[in-house]
Amino acid sequence: MLRSARKSVLPANTHGYEFGGPLGAFVITLGLPFICYLAAFLCNDISGCPIPSALHPRTLTLAKLRNEAGWPQDGLKGLASFRVTGFVLAYYLFSLILQAALPGLVVQGVQLRSGGRMEYKFNAFSSAVTVVLIAAAGTYLHGPEFALWTFIWDNYIQLITVNLGIAFLLATFVYYRSFSVKSGNKNKRELAAGGHSGNIIYDFFIGRELNPRITLPVIGTIDIKAFCELRPGMLGWVLLDLAFVAHQYKLYGFISDSIILIALFQSFYVFDALWMEPAILSTMDITTDGFGLMLAFGDLVWLPFIYSLQARYLAVYPVQLGLVGIAGVLAVQGFGYWIFRSSNNEKNRFRTNPEDPRIAHLQNIKTKSGSKLLTSGWWGFSRHPNYLGDWIMAWSYCLPTAIAGYVVKHGSPVGMSHGDLVDGQGFFSGGLAKKQVLQGEARGWGMAITYFYVLYFAILLIHRQMRDEEACKRKYGDDWEEYKKKVRWRILPGIY
Repeated sequence: MLRSARKSVLPANTHGYEFGGPLGAFVITLGLPFICYLAAFLCNDISGCPIPSALHPRTLTLAKLRNEAGWPQDGLKGLASFRVTGFVLAYYLFSLILQAALPGLVVQGVQLRSGGRMEYKFNAFSSAVTVVLIAAAGTYLHGPEFALWTFIWDNYIQLITVNLGIAFLLATFVYYRSFSVKSGNKNKRELAAGGHSGNIIYDFFIGRELNPRITLPVIGTIDIKAFCELRPGMLGWVLLDLAFVAHQYKLYGFISDSIILIALFQSFYVFDALWMEPAILSTMDITTDGFGLMLAFGDLVWLPFIYSLQARYLAVYPVQLGLVGIAGVLAVQGFGYWIFRSSNNEKNRFRTNPEDPRIAHLQNIKTKSGSKLLTSGWWGFSRHPNYLGDWIMAWSYCLPTAIAGYVVKHGSPVGMSHGDLVDGQGFFSGGLAKKQVLQGEARGWGMAITYFYVLYFAILLIHRQMRDEEACKRKYGDDWEEYKKKVRWRILPGIY
């Protein structure tokens, strides 16, 4: 592409590095996949959660670590499988077919810098319901031995690897293809404001093209970013949770109230997001960020495999909360959801219909760009009240695991039989081996895994808030400073 032509497709308002620049992007690119594998190997049904050697690092040897973590006997080759790859690709293909075949709501996206709007077809909710109904039919016929559930549990590590590979391949494809974006193209392709620094590592991670699309035979045009945002990974999160529920029942013959709560909460969160699918058009992911490894990995790997860690833990070590415990967790979830959904609804109503009587009374300031910023209601409470609700809900995903941690002992005590759970000790048979699961010295240490989500999510939301406010500062200039004087607090009034 000629230099003059290349300049014409670059956004007028660019900005500097985020995520620590190229070095930060490199560390995240290598570090986060490592964390996914680490969580999978250090918390298992072979030796415990965490594995015993993690509690006694001085006794750690490579051979001992391999045995306790369940490292594949054939080494690195065992992390992947052609069979698993085939099934995962079939899942992605089925998701594409559902998007193309099922009726959906056609919506215009936000105004692009180059003019015009992209068109989106939304039917993620009906697509997900279709998949869940198929899974429900299979479970009705085969119980916890339904092939989908056993496949997920038996190939958990390989599933991480395959989805990680898909994320890297997608990121590579859209990065290479982004160099074909030309000024005035009829497909309204644009480069993202922060994705053309010229540094390969950073641009590959953050994403060069804003709205990459591809036309597939029979299926038609697919918006890659919108597809990944709410389809394979979000539904995958639900399917993982359900597989873990089935595994607990398979081991113990019952389903604990704790894993029921987590599966219900997280499924509700996912299906609520799918039902409100058009709302993604106003999010930073769609309007601002390019599609690169950051979103591909986050959508397809990090979200389903890290967000489901609590259910995976409870599949092996059931926790019974009782009525008081259930009431407490429900209160946390309900309070967080009330803040999250009511604040988002208020914002969406204000953007789509400022005359709506439910929000017409709210105060706002008009910016020089023509936009209006709310300064009362939820958005006068703080600049990101929805983030607060989201974080409170995160606690309800972790609290059901209680004071987490367990050790797997091979062999059973006298008087215990398959499926028994007495005084926090479980017993089940795995193949030819008999296993006893108890907390022992691991009690409390497992919280580093089951409560990791709360810590990570707080960091994510604060970082997202900082990115969002930096973008608003560039967009609104002095009006943003005036807005901050009226709405002082970022997320939690009085604290942050």
